[in-house]
Amino acid sequence: MIGLVELLIMLAVMAFCAYQRMAMKKAMVINGAALAVLLVFVDNSWGFFLSLLVYAVVALFYLLPDLRIDWISRKLYRFMQQVLPPMNETEKTALEAGDVWWEGELFRGKPDWRTLLEYKKPTLTEEEQSFVDNETEELCGMLDDWEVVHKRKDLPPEVWDFIKEKGFLGMIIPKEYGGKGFSALAHSTVVTKLATRCPSAAVTVMVPNSLGPGELLLHYGTQEQKDHYLPRLAAGKEIPCFALTSPVAGSDAGAIPDKGIVCKGEFNGEETLGIRVTWNKRYITLAPVATIVGLAFKLYDPEGLLGNEDKEDYGITCALIPSDHPGVEIGRRHLPMNQAFMNGTTHGKDVFIPMSMLIGGKDYAGQGWRMLMESLAAGRSISLPAMGTAVAQLSYRMTGAYALVREQFKLPIGRFEGVEEAMAQIAGLTYRTEASRVMTAGAVDMGVKPSVVSAIAKYHMTEMGREIMNHAMDVHAGRAIIMGERNYLANGYMNQPIGITVEGANILTRNLMIFGQGAIRCHPYVLREMLAAQLDDEEEGVKRFDSLLFRHIGYGVSNFFRTLGLGLTAAKIADKPVAGETGKYYQQLTRMSSVLALTSDVAMGTLGGDLKRKERLSARLADVLSHLYLCSTVLKYYEDQDRPLSDLPYVKWNMEYGLYKLQEAFYDFYDNFPNKVVGKALRLIAFPYGKSYSKPSDRLERELVKPMMKDCDLRDRITQFAYVGKTEDDVTGRVELAFKKVLAADEVRYKLRKAMKAKELDKNLTNMERIEQAIEKGIINEEEKQLLTDAETARLDVIQVDDYAHEQISGVISD
Repeated sequence: MIGLVELLIMLAVMAFCAYQRMAMKKAMVINGAALAVLLVFVDNSWGFFLSLLVYAVVALFYLLPDLRIDWISRKLYRFMQQVLPPMNETEKTALEAGDVWWEGELFRGKPDWRTLLEYKKPTLTEEEQSFVDNETEELCGMLDDWEVVHKRKDLPPEVWDFIKEKGFLGMIIPKEYGGKGFSALAHSTVVTKLATRCPSAAVTVMVPNSLGPGELLLHYGTQEQKDHYLPRLAAGKEIPCFALTSPVAGSDAGAIPDKGIVCKGEFNGEETLGIRVTWNKRYITLAPVATIVGLAFKLYDPEGLLGNEDKEDYGITCALIPSDHPGVEIGRRHLPMNQAFMNGTTHGKDVFIPMSMLIGGKDYAGQGWRMLMESLAAGRSISLPAMGTAVAQLSYRMTGAYALVREQFKLPIGRFEGVEEAMAQIAGLTYRTEASRVMTAGAVDMGVKPSVVSAIAKYHMTEMGREIMNHAMDVHAGRAIIMGERNYLANGYMNQPIGITVEGANILTRNLMIFGQGAIRCHPYVLREMLAAQLDDEEEGVKRFDSLLFRHIGYGVSNFFRTLGLGLTAAKIADKPVAGETGKYYQQLTRMSSVLALTSDVAMGTLGGDLKRKERLSARLADVLSHLYLCSTVLKYYEDQDRPLSDLPYVKWNMEYGLYKLQEAFYDFYDNFPNKVVGKALRLIAFPYGKSYSKPSDRLERELVKPMMKDCDLRDRITQFAYVGKTEDDVTGRVELAFKKVLAADEVRYKLRKAMKAKELDKNLTNMERIEQAIEKGIINEEEKQLLTDAETARLDVIQVDDYAHEQISGVISD
């Protein structure tokens, strides 16, 4: 018995050191001290001697690195060289592009929540807020989405002029070049607001400010290129596009066949060193109206004209070519999901361009893939997440209003539990999209290029936008499926697949990028181990690998004891940075973060390079990392808003929703893990008492929906960037005004309901007939009658849909 007690004591000491992630030296001292105490004060038995043996072996390898290298590290180093999949330069560049930010803390199993809460609250400057409130508001008022999409297939000329004149195309260009010099948050906010009114206008504005020549010139352009192009881009004198995708290279953009051969040719009447480029590109936004074309192609120098005769293949390179340059062809337009933003093709065959047209000049030959990956890491954090947020905010505001105004069975449809369930999803996810949008754009403004976080934001916020839109369509029912001037949802519904597809298709993003890139970038040791294993100098590689390997083992041991300890105590022992009702959520997320760290290590250790091919497994771990991040954004957003009491149901819903999703992703991963014993063992360690989290309750979801059907501060705050028209004939204005009229008449409507219950009014009459009957019987006065009549008139107007003569819809729709 004493032996077992001794063993348990030593295990407890080791577990404490591992849970605290102590340095090896400190842990050795504490464990040594514990053994000394047992030696002095206890009659030693087998438990002591077994512990002493283990301690001695560990100490031996710790104190004698040469022995450790020869016996262990060198063998594992060679094994790793054999099992690691080959990594080409393109993959290596993609992996190394961008920065690791908060997602690194979440991946490593012990997030420092105080660091998260200390990040500066993202806010708009006074100038940026004014631009949103004035120029953007005015632009929204100029836009008629039905006319843009179904009649013109383009923005009206006056809208184009306004966009150029007011600087919408140069929001990210610094002021010294004539641009706005806005933050990423401001860029995101402008796109969000525009997209609630007209997605085609939002896309038109966001492309030049995202992955376009402006972004590339800012970071990599020569001074001459910046001085020439940036002022012209800021003033709208140049319309840029960027051509990357080719018919045979979509998601696999690194495989583009477009090529340029370094050669000498004639430019401006003189023989010049340049490139003869051939390309065939499609899906290029703004190409049909572009005046300058950013172009990605593979560069080859067979004659060594760039000065290195040993190097022929330079890789992907970016150039900026005027669209009227000889040989440049702008093709015909695409019609993506019937939307009106400009999108089309561009071609060129053996087009000679001087070296001065390379972005960054000759020095950046072959650096195009890195330039694109780094720009994408920032741009993907802003534009498409903003589009998803726009869908959410407009759906929240309009669905809540419509659910109050629209009656069936003599009740607003929002009172029915089935409708309430769909509305709760809209409400909870809208809060989540805004929180994620703000925090992710805020990261860019902190100078971070968050490559993994941007992939999470792009994937989940476009998917949430699609889910929210589906619920909104369901609640609006027939009102949403009839196309016409009154429909504010159908065009957005049509638009959803575009965001899902572009900037890395969502299937690719979830299955390969989020966890595939995240696991390697966020893990404290894996990327460095991989790079060490690829060194040509084996001795140097073994030396580096040895140092990393034993820290990696300590990290794994720590994750095991942390996961087990947090599971057994239901995370009660985890630190929490705040008091109150949200404190427990930090503890639970710490627990799930620890489970992710352990599970990832075991998966990578047992599957090795096969994990890359087990896409469905890695996608589930991608979901785990994503929900940890999204839950973090909600907690951060709540704290940054000074913890308003009215937000608490939304925070609770998001935490319960997120934790449930985390749990399900882990269970699916363990159930499908190829080694069933390992899968079951992991599940037992992570969830020792079985499943721990449930979906949000019906009662909580009811609390989420109530503000949607009230004219309250929370509703205004959650939908603050949803543009709503001001007049009764506006597509969204009529719904908002009817909503307010119905609310204004609520007390009088209550009088009528009481009278009906008392059988003083005929319940079989129409609402208008009942109002007349109520005035005849003296139940309401003339002022109350007017309130009811106004509300009923507005209500009946809102539920109408458009209809057309056959001639109008048999061809091109016209007035």
